[in-house]
Amino acid sequence: MTQFDPANEYTAQDAVLVLEDGQVYVGEPFGATGSTCAEIVFNTAMTGYQETLTDPSYDRQIVVQTFPHIGDTGVNDDDLESSRIWVAGYVVRDPSMVVSNWRAAGSLDDDLMANHIVGISHIDTRKLVRHLRSAGVMRAGIFSGAALVGSNGEPREISDMLEEVQRTPQMKGMSLYDEVSTPEAYVVEPAGDFEGKEPLFTVAAVDLGIKAMTPHRMAERGCRVVVLPSTVTFDEIQELNPDGVFFSNGPGDPEQAGQMVSLLRQVLDAGYPFFGICFGNQLLGRALGFGTYKLKFGHRGINQPVKDVTTGKVEVTAHNHGFAVDAPIGETVDAPFENGRYGKVFVSHVDLNDNVVEGLQCVDIPAFSVQYHPEAAAGPHDAAYLFDRFVSMMDNSRDSKASKEENANA
Repeated sequence: MTQFDPANEYTAQDAVLVLEDGQVYVGEPFGATGSTCAEIVFNTAMTGYQETLTDPSYDRQIVVQTFPHIGDTGVNDDDLESSRIWVAGYVVRDPSMVVSNWRAAGSLDDDLMANHIVGISHIDTRKLVRHLRSAGVMRAGIFSGAALVGSNGEPREISDMLEEVQRTPQMKGMSLYDEVSTPEAYVVEPAGDFEGKEPLFTVAAVDLGIKAMTPHRMAERGCRVVVLPSTVTFDEIQELNPDGVFFSNGPGDPEQAGQMVSLLRQVLDAGYPFFGICFGNQLLGRALGFGTYKLKFGHRGINQPVKDVTTGKVEVTAHNHGFAVDAPIGETVDAPFENGRYGKVFVSHVDLNDNVVEGLQCVDIPAFSVQYHPEAAAGPHDAAYLFDRFVSMMDNSRDSKASKEENANA
């Protein structure tokens, strides 16, 4: 129930959380029993736990919910952000004993068990999160059931479990976007007021861990969205004759995404309007010649304040990122790649908690990106206007091409 003290024994019926630095928490199994080792991170959202669980950006991560009561509304078939649960493990304080929502198709506990997600409950998550904020995110392991029992039939030693945790690969240096991407292309047709109508624009969306709400937000604005696997080539993008190109969110270290950076540079060189979210923002930063770095504990939650410097407005936004772009704030500079090949660029959005770069805006080419999530199915929706910006950019680009063709034929 609290941080481990050698004087307090645990049994094979307990669940044990072991951190890379040796801290230990003893609680109760939640979801499946077994073992899981991964990077441990925390999410500050009060709602939307089902969206969190099914967000591909949480691949290979154990998620700690700071909100104490999780599972109140159960799970349903409508709030999924992908086809499966992606978190490697789940940590909560007080799982709901009762499911109370007319949309619920089952309980969270049962869903975690069905998807073989190992979790732990009834630990001091506030103490755990305070430790991760000061020490930084790290590797961890959850052990329960048979995985908590040694060959002698007795509960395993902490030292044994700690060794297993410390053998787990670190997130920095990992390439994961191919692991979560769609195996084949699919199409999302215009929706809402545009349902059944001819699309206003065609968007080529490269899936690096895309959330279902992202193409839906574009479809609501009259776009036909062709979602493409991460293995897509530039020639295959060109064959679609898209009005714009989108790079999605996704897991892993952007330093390990050289192939995607090269693809993005081809997109920029061809003059396609470009919009990137989260991992897509990091890739735009690297394509422009900026570096990226790992944050101490990242931003994960739906209550992060971000300022749009182009309007001066402050938005409450949804985040899920452990890496960020290293670019100068408060000035317009030449993009470093190849002595300014892509012209001028500036930081368009800034996190007000820690001044982390949350967006990039190119001046001389039609490209912009944000680090946070304007699609935010569970809310807030303050940043939904960014999809309108993308549509306007595609519209302006089309008008510009038409004007050039008219002048050439005159």
